[in-house]
Amino acid sequence: MCGNNMSLPLLKEAATVSGSEKETAAVIFLHGLGDTGQGWADTMTEFQLPHVKYIFPHAFDLMGLTPDSPEDESGIKKAADNIKAIIEHEAKNGIPPNRIMLGGFSQGGALSLYTALTCQHQLGGVVALSCWLPLHKSFPSASSGNRNLPILQCHGEMDTMIPVQFGAMTAEMLKSLVDPKMITFKTYPGLSHSSSHQEMEAVKEFIEKHLPRI
Repeated sequence: MCGNNMSLPLLKEAATVSGSEKETAAVIFLHGLGDTGQGWADTMTEFQLPHVKYIFPHAFDLMGLTPDSPEDESGIKKAADNIKAIIEHEAKNGIPPNRIMLGGFSQGGALSLYTALTCQHQLGGVVALSCWLPLHKSFPSASSGNRNLPILQCHGEMDTMIPVQFGAMTAEMLKSLVDPKMITFKTYPGLSHSSSHQEMEAVKEFIEKHLPRI
């Protein structure tokens, strides 16, 4: 099991963007500190694919979840379990885990990486924007061993909150956990700790490639 039968507090509060045709895939996208799922739902509407269901949980802010602060290990693991419970819920409703992708920005991207790497299921991929791998010292032993996990990392080169070097170091570490050919690391000149239209187009292409219409 990737999760368990706990209640789904994150799903109840989540914003969702439904597909315009039969939903055969899902993206669970996690927001950054101080943001909400609805903010990203509004952004993603412009880049949505008709066969993909988008789920944007909110209210999972973790204290101190930045690369250089003490890490809230129990909080990160609890949040990951809540995301895994959403994966299980979607699987029970007909979307298999290999058609479910995790994504997120900043702390949400960090949590999506940790969740996907520790999930027992082979997921469809991870979109990790402006982030890093939390609890990195627990790897590789914490990894579930799914080496064929596609990962798209994007980072602004002018990010002062989470410097691009953290993203580059994360990409190098990920190469020891998954097949290096599965990792794409893109940087964007002039972009600070935020997303851009160019970056979101890359996200859409990545989702379309790894969660194609069937």
